[in-house]
Amino acid sequence: MPQATKLRYGYFDSPIGPLLVAGADQLHLIGFPTERRTKGPRADWHRDDALFAHAFAQLAAYFAGELTRFDLPLRFAGTAFQNKVWTALCDIPFGETTSYGTLAARIGKPTASRAVGGANGANPLPIVVPCHRVIGADKSLTGFGGGVEIKQFLLAHEHGVCMDEALR
Repeated sequence: MPQATKLRYGYFDSPIGPLLVAGADQLHLIGFPTERRTKGPRADWHRDDALFAHAFAQLAAYFAGELTRFDLPLRFAGTAFQNKVWTALCDIPFGETTSYGTLAARIGKPTASRAVGGANGANPLPIVVPCHRVIGADKSLTGFGGGVEIKQFLLAHEHGVCMDEALR
């Protein structure tokens, strides 16, 4: 049996606070400082900010309004259903939103909006896999792992970038 990859981690200073970034040859996890369920770092993880230079550069460009789609190697380690939802999240355009029901229909499970919500909430790579772009059918900002305030910030940030681009 192959030995499990030891994760390394670093912290990215963002406008929403320090983001925990963890992985090895692929990005495994991004954690918010305000997250209800604290994620790592675990005792067997090793700090290595240099490993995440590319991810940090892309996050910096995103928050500067210069990047609208991430290009990073990602590790999806969920169920087949979760992985399908997380992959579909990556197809929601920057600055746009969709509902849980619409996303469920997009993955061929039109009656699974609650399950889509559960998978969305379990997304280990928020921002990069943009679960913040999924809102209620009534346009309400429903729960978010980092808190609704962070979801609101991210959506406002993306909307502002799109408005700036439209004015150019």
